[in-house]
Amino acid sequence: MYRTNFADKVLKFTNDLSSVSIDLPDKFKLINPYSGKQQAAVCQITTAFYQKYFDDTKPRRLILGSSPARRGTAMTGVPFEDAKHLQTETGILIDQFYINQSSSNFLYDVMTKYGGSKKFYNAFYLGFVCPLGLASINAKGNEVNCNYYENKKVQNLLLPFIVHSLRRQIDFGIDTSVCYCIGSGENYKVLVNINHQYHFFETIVPLEHPRFITQYHPKDHDKYLEKYLNALHHESC
Repeated sequence: MYRTNFADKVLKFTNDLSSVSIDLPDKFKLINPYSGKQQAAVCQITTAFYQKYFDDTKPRRLILGSSPARRGTAMTGVPFEDAKHLQTETGILIDQFYINQSSSNFLYDVMTKYGGSKKFYNAFYLGFVCPLGLASINAKGNEVNCNYYENKKVQNLLLPFIVHSLRRQIDFGIDTSVCYCIGSGENYKVLVNINHQYHFFETIVPLEHPRFITQYHPKDHDKYLEKYLNALHHESC
């Protein structure tokens, strides 16, 4: 009898995200890579990626960012994986998505030092507190990336979706003894508050966001890399 594996559950989740619709205030909108004109390409990418690394029933620990970057995961559908790396990983030509993110580059360094992508993804699943991207219109009329916690009204409207999505991700086969939170500021605060109410995880470990590291503390790259590795190795013992 076939047993649903980790990859199947992730792909069912991303497929279900294709129909998500949430009414947000003016000047805010969700960015959903799993629906619209890119849906077929994103489906091909996510299927190849998750079947490569998650085609088993092993439990994994959850690493959560805030929400997909407007020109990053919100286009490719795979958390923190940039298009160039995904093309190498899956063999799929992703020419329309060629955006390389500094956040991804730092996390690739973490994966490499951990023992490579296969070993890393064998132990961890990368996801988001809010698994769909968010954009807002700034004072100049331009669409810019936005985090779910930047506007209280938006955050409250998204909260039921966020809680439901956390439950779904835990159901993939997540070891809930510890969760790692990428973003040691507001994302961590919100996730801790949610956890106080719903008791999803025994412990939440905050880690600085790779963008914060690469943009503001590039000279401390190795220090933060060691911090990530110590946290992941320590909690995995």
